[in-house]
Amino acid sequence: MARYNLLLPAMGESVSEATIINWVKQPGDIVNVDDIIVEIATDKVDSEVPSPVAGKLIEQRFQHDEVVQVGDVLAVLEIEGDDEESAMSAATLNEPLIEEKIPSISTEIPGMQQLVTDDRVKEEEPVGDAGRFYSPLVRNIAHEEGIPTDELERIQGTGLDGRVTKQDLLDYLAKRASQTDQEGQVSDEGVGSPNPPEPVKNIEPAAVSVSGKDEIIEMDRMRRLIAEHMVHSVQTAPHVCSFVEADVTNLVNWRNKIKDSFQQRENEKLTFTPIFIEAVVKAIKDFPMINISVKGTQIIKKHDINIGMATALPNGNLIVPVIKNAKDLSLVGITKSVNDLAFRARNNKLKPDETQGGTFTLTNIGSFGNVMGTPIINQPQVAILAVGTITKKPAVIETEFGDVIGIRHMMFLSLSYDHRVVDGALGGMFVRRVADYLEKWDMSRTV
Repeated sequence: MARYNLLLPAMGESVSEATIINWVKQPGDIVNVDDIIVEIATDKVDSEVPSPVAGKLIEQRFQHDEVVQVGDVLAVLEIEGDDEESAMSAATLNEPLIEEKIPSISTEIPGMQQLVTDDRVKEEEPVGDAGRFYSPLVRNIAHEEGIPTDELERIQGTGLDGRVTKQDLLDYLAKRASQTDQEGQVSDEGVGSPNPPEPVKNIEPAAVSVSGKDEIIEMDRMRRLIAEHMVHSVQTAPHVCSFVEADVTNLVNWRNKIKDSFQQRENEKLTFTPIFIEAVVKAIKDFPMINISVKGTQIIKKHDINIGMATALPNGNLIVPVIKNAKDLSLVGITKSVNDLAFRARNNKLKPDETQGGTFTLTNIGSFGNVMGTPIINQPQVAILAVGTITKKPAVIETEFGDVIGIRHMMFLSLSYDHRVVDGALGGMFVRRVADYLEKWDMSRTV
């Protein structure tokens, strides 16, 4: 019998590690092709790792709550056939797992072997003199927080082979901040001491406990990440909000007229969200300085327009899948992307990379009957638009014969923006432009 190593696959450029949250298959279980072996969690989304081969699970290399690096062996499966032929044929189902694939291809191109060798050395090169390996995520956090290499090497790691994980670094930063004295000096107690304290093991708390008549509900992992992200955003960006009320009567009537034929033709429901996203994309093209991020004193103007759409999950949590290159999509394309991402988000089928790279976020609070809101910016973006519910109300209508009162479909739009780089003029003009695109909807438009 041959053995097949199931590796943690690459999950996007900025995702270098994941946490084991549930083993679906246990040692001794029979595994079919595409059966889910293990459920993992990244900073952005929960995901699943399927098996590209059929066989029997014989070994789990990591336990619940352990952090795994991309490329690490998650599990070992026993498959039919002899060691060489079966392992190679199984590996071809998942080419990133073939360690010998790169050298065999690179040798066909003059000079490529040296290039591959240099890249590997660079990728695996430890940061410090002690020879410890740090993931790109840990290195980036350390750089942003101003942690020098010698200080990083004193942090006790809880990962595989003593690696410092993201959580180790965040815990250290929190401890360092709490130990800062009145003069701003940082204590190194417990970090570089000869007998460092034992690392605190993650103990899964009871989901619900009772104190008197009150229930105490422990946050799940995703809610903790959301809370952390929201607090970070508020502490980072001074939030300012601008509001506009838009008359979307023409838009509502147009959608009511074509939604049935659209669904029959495209097999997709046409909701208001894709229409709002299309208007946002047009407004970003008019005001590209809303499609930026901030790094220190630098303003990074984004070339792509990647729209995140806040999506409520059945368990009450929130996730923001991203429509990549939205400026290149038609309304039909945006509609299909919105429906697909929303469906997979609610069914826990998103890939980690599909929640990253957003440059602007839209949240449709009107779907819950809310009139308006002041959303928190999704870092590192600088603005987020909330669209409220569409309601009928009396409004003044300007005609060539004078002003009249009529029943109109009205909606509030609210834009929260980072006042470090977006002033009131830009923020106000942008949200007004989005409203203009919605108000001036062409009733004769075809899709």
